[in-house]
Formats: sequence, structure tokens, C-alpha cells
Amino acid sequence: MDLIGNLAHGFAIAFTWTNLLFALIGVMLGMVVGALPGINPSGGVALLLPIGAALEPATAIIMLAATYYGAMYGGTLTAVMVNIPGDSANVVTTLDGHAMARRGQAGKALGIAAIGSFIAGTTSVVALMIAGPPLADWAVRFGPPEFFALTLLGLTLLTALSGGSQVKAAFMGVLGLLIGSVGIDPIVGLPRFAFGDINLLNGIDFLVVIIGLFGLAEVADLLAHRLHTPPIKEKLGGLLPDREDWRHAGAPIARGSVVGFIAGILPGSGGTLASLLSYSLEARVGKRRDRLGTGIIEGVAAPESANNASATGAMVPMLTLGIPGSGTTAVMLGGLLLYGIQPGPLLINDHPDIFWGLVASMYIGNVLLLLINLPALPLFVKVVQVRPATLVPIVVGIALAGTYSIRNSLFDVALVIIIGAVGYLLRRFGYPAAPLVLALVLGPLAERSLRQSLQMSQGSLSILVERPVSLALLLTAVAAIVLPLSLRLRRTARKPSRTASAEPDP
Repeated sequence: MDLIGNLAHGFAIAFTWTNLLFALIGVMLGMVVGALPGINPSGGVALLLPIGAALEPATAIIMLAATYYGAMYGGTLTAVMVNIPGDSANVVTTLDGHAMARRGQAGKALGIAAIGSFIAGTTSVVALMIAGPPLADWAVRFGPPEFFALTLLGLTLLTALSGGSQVKAAFMGVLGLLIGSVGIDPIVGLPRFAFGDINLLNGIDFLVVIIGLFGLAEVADLLAHRLHTPPIKEKLGGLLPDREDWRHAGAPIARGSVVGFIAGILPGSGGTLASLLSYSLEARVGKRRDRLGTGIIEGVAAPESANNASATGAMVPMLTLGIPGSGTTAVMLGGLLLYGIQPGPLLINDHPDIFWGLVASMYIGNVLLLLINLPALPLFVKVVQVRPATLVPIVVGIALAGTYSIRNSLFDVALVIIIGAVGYLLRRFGYPAAPLVLALVLGPLAERSLRQSLQMSQGSLSILVERPVSLALLLTAVAAIVLPLSLRLRRTARKPSRTASAEPDP
């Protein structure tokens, strides 16, 4: 079918009452998740994975995606109202958004954020629809050697997902690879790293790790440091921007949409980088760039548009190449595998209902996001007034019940509590969770592809460099490791010479 026919088929799937209902549920839950400091989009999506396991795969992925882009907007609420970003991607919004709120323009800031998110989200879905199939058609020619090289390239992005120390990110990646190796060997069928415990023969369930790392660890962090967050007291003003506001916000929304989508495609960048790049661009080309940070509407419109567009952009490599573009899409990638669906080049051909249903649902979801946001903003402001002491037992109950429902195992419940405690300690010492998730997802895929490649070549590693695409991907992976290291060494070598030159002669 052509592009229009595929999209029509997707709308036929998305407009079923079940998928519409769960798209609505996902958008609303995503807004709440994004608005509550202490639960980021990754944690919100992780908590919903057990629910998705009971649904049809298309319905489940529609709900998870709706939660993702709903959460990207939800963080705007607290960023504007109390200067506390719901997620790191909303940090830039606080600069002008909260300044507008202090002047009584909170409603206008939230309104332009909602409209900008709608425009950016819709624009980026069009780009996903156009760019996805050609990219998948190119990658569908991949065999095991190419898949191994591609997953290896994905694993080099571990440090990009850290946002901090590369050594700590690498440590978490290795830990993820080790966890992914527990259980029965997929090729020879022998147990490994089970230590004689029958509960570990089936491996450590992906959901158990995700719920522990993102759900319970965030709750523990909330209990330890943000239990007494003050309630929101600011009032909302008018929500709809006037003609003058549109004159200032139109171009930033357009630029933010493009910047956000491109940044989202780059694996490891995420909404934080997208919003920062968009804000930096406005600081260079905006007509009122000298007033950024004082509470102007451009300072909200640009980063919020980029933030929402990046969520769709991050799905491009996940759906077409099987490489997550962000921590949240890494969780979604694991969810697809949990539902028996292999993301990557064959997804569009093997599961067109899921791909095109998801694309169509994102059009619908952006409309729902706009229709819900504008009239319901006062209600959501009341929701974010819920104190952490009330929120914590609800989230913990959902997490433990969801964990038990996976395999009806109390061992999994105990394991998720342990992982949550360890995850909290790792977080306090600056060890990021996203690299572990990426390694946990891509590690088994890389192992299986490598061993299949060796079976094809009767044990010779030369098959990995004899095929042009595989060789190109391996060289890219090597460059992704070597170039940052060489740049760091060069900067380190320059520092002593500068210090020495600054010292006066005796």
C-alpha cells in the first residue's frame, strides 16, 4: 500500500474504541506522571508495562507512547507553577515560565506550551511517517552480522545516555549485560549465573528490573529528599495566547519542532538536549533574545515544542533500527520484546498494524493532549498539589502488584524491592539507570546475532568485516568510542601547558 493507504489503515486501527480509550488513558496518566516531581517518563512507562502485558500489542504500545508524550508536557505544570521541573527536559522552561507565573501569566505560559506541543508533536509525527519506511527498507537487508554490528553501535551509546560520568555509565552498562546473561543459554540450553536457584533459570525479568530501577528507586528518592514539597498556590490566568503572543511565539515553535525532532533521532540525546538546543537557538536568532530569562513567551514556546518533538524523534531509531533514542524508548523497546514483537527493520513489514496504528494514534493523541490540556489545566494543577506522603503508598502498591502479576511470583516481588534499594543507592552516587536498561535490552540481541554470525562462518570473525554494511557500522562504533576519548585526552594534555605558561618566571 502507498503512504496514504497505510495511514488510512492505521487510523482504522487507532479509531477502535479500545485503542482510543487507552490512548486517552495514556495521555492523562502521562500528564500526571510528568507533573509529579519524583516520577519521570521512564518510570511512568515502566509502571504501565504490566498493564500492557494484558492488552493486545497494538493497544499496549499506543498506551505507552501516549504516556510518553503526555509526560513530556506534564512536566511543564510544575516547571511553570513552582519552578520545579517534573523532568530534566523541563529545566529550561523554568527560566521564563516561572517568571511569567510570578507576573500572573501562568495560564498563558501553560497555554502556549500546550499549543506548541500540539504543533510540534503533529509535525514530528508527519516526519516519522515519511522517514520511517525508507529507513526500515534500507535496514531490512540486514543479516546476523549486520544486526550484531548495529547492536554493538547501540551499546556504544551507553555513555551518551548518562549525562554524567562515562566511567559510571560504562559500569552500569556492564551490570546490565551481566543481568541479561542470567538464565538459560539461548543457544546450547545450559543454565548460567543461576547459582542453583530455580527462580533464576528463566532469567531476571525485564519488568522486574525496570520497575525496581525507575519506579521504587524514584519513590525512595522522593521519600528521602522531597517528602515535604510545598503545595502550589499560584493561580491560573487566561490560557489562550493573543495575536501579539502568536507574533512572538510562531517562529520559535517552528524552529523548536525541527530542532527537537532531529535531536530526538540522535540516540542518547533525549528531550533535555532538545530543549537546551532550542533555547540556545532562540538566544542567537530570536528577535527578543536579549530578554530571554525575564519571562517572555518565546522562552516557553521554543523548549516545550522541542521537548515534545524529541519524543517522536526518539521513536524513529527504536521502531526502524531497534536502537532506543532515549531512556524512555529503551523501556518501550523492552516492552515490545515483552509483547513478542521484535523492533527493527522488519517491524513495518511483519507488524504493519502496530507501526501504522501507532503513527495514527499519535495524531489522535496530540489532539487529545490539546483538548484535555486547555480546559483541564486547573484540574491538573490540583492533581500536582497531592503531597508525596499521599502519593508514595499508591505508587508502591501499583509497583508491587504489577510485579507480582508478571509471573505470580513472590520471588519477583522480593527481587524488585532489592533492585529498588540498590537503584536508589546507585542514583545517590551518580550512577545512571538508562545505560543499564540499554545494555539489558541490546546485550542478549548482540549475543544472539554474534553467535549466529559465527555459526554462518564456521567460527570465523572475518564475516563481520567482509560485509560492507557490517564493516561500516563497526567502524562507526569504533569511532564513537575513540573520538570522544581522543578529544578528552587532548583537552587534558592542554591543561598543564596552560598552567605552566601562567606561572611567572622566578
